[in-house]
Amino acid sequence: MAKPIPKRPKIGSRRNGRISSRKNVPRIPKGIIHVQASFNNTIVTVTDLQGRVISWSSAGSCGFKGPRRGTPFAAQTAAGNAIRTVADQGMQRAGVMIKGAGLGRDAALRAIRRSGILLNFIRDITPMPHNGCRPPKKRRV
Repeated sequence: MAKPIPKRPKIGSRRNGRISSRKNVPRIPKGIIHVQASFNNTIVTVTDLQGRVISWSSAGSCGFKGPRRGTPFAAQTAAGNAIRTVADQGMQRAGVMIKGAGLGRDAALRAIRRSGILLNFIRDITPMPHNGCRPPKKRRV
């Protein structure tokens, strides 16, 4: 004769008192917004001051496919999605680090300015060679 399996209590049910599983959501007042704008995609990452990722979004994760990922509108949408979650967590001030030469640089920055977060600084950290490696041949289209 098989033993009956004991029933486990439901986690988060009203019976055992736990209604909300996220009572102590961490409040992050300051952060850094990293915008990486390449020709094919734009990635927006929001970190705290130590560099731990809080939220991120990209043009590809917003549903854009193919060449449309490199457009300014896709970058604007990605920046809005990434900032919406951290604005709910209480972020008020942020610095912006922009890297890359894509079309989404200015559009992402405009979306960040519109979001209501006060900006401490805007820094361009695009890597520039000091006559290092030989660049690839120019594209012929």
